[in-house]
Amino acid sequence: QVQLVESGGGLVQAGGSLRLSCVASGSIFSINTMGWYRQAPGTQRELVAAITSIGNTNYGDSVKGRFTISTDNTKNTVYLPMNSLTPADTAVYYCAASLSTARYGKSGYWGQGTQVTVSS
Repeated sequence: QVQLVESGGGLVQAGGSLRLSCVASGSIFSINTMGWYRQAPGTQRELVAAITSIGNTNYGDSVKGRFTISTDNTKNTVYLPMNSLTPADTAVYYCAASLSTARYGKSGYWGQGTQVTVSS
């Protein structure tokens, strides 16, 4: 069974910083892509940032230049330092991974989500 466990969310003032982390655990054969999505109340879930196993990255337009995604492949962990936060960044942040297991092959997985709240 694969699990994605997020940490690092919380409450911060505008202009502040937070760092999200997500660890993938279980019978993982290989990880193709890991990333972060977010969803604010009344909105659709949107891409924040993603990174492939060879380090190619993709960012949502609203976070470019402020967030930087990285991974530690030895720990199956993805990090998202977030700087210059604004109230518009307030949302539940979800870790996502596309990975392969011996039993199920390549599949997508989601974490439970972590709340990020930015006060003005």
